[in-house]
Amino acid sequence: QYYAAKKTRKTISVSLTALEGAASMNNSFCLSIFMGLVYWRGLAWQYTAETIAIVTVQFIIGALCLTGKSMSSGTGLMVLMIFPLSIVFVAVLEHFGLD
Repeated sequence: QYYAAKKTRKTISVSLTALEGAASMNNSFCLSIFMGLVYWRGLAWQYTAETIAIVTVQFIIGALCLTGKSMSSGTGLMVLMIFPLSIVFVAVLEHFGLD
């Protein structure tokens, strides 16, 4: 059936790593489409803080994926905390004048 249904450490780690990779690829793809639309349609660029946050999150997730062979609960908690921290990061960047 499903790869993660075996519930071994290795299969669950492979499944979670595949999900993280898919999320990073989705972020990269959507960000490139968005930047292309802004460029070719001549739209006003007001997304510097959000773009910096997305790229920073992708680097953090990439570093977390490269650090170990298996996922731990601590790694899972760090991944879960990245979303609210990225919202705070965007707010801080916008507070300091990035649009």
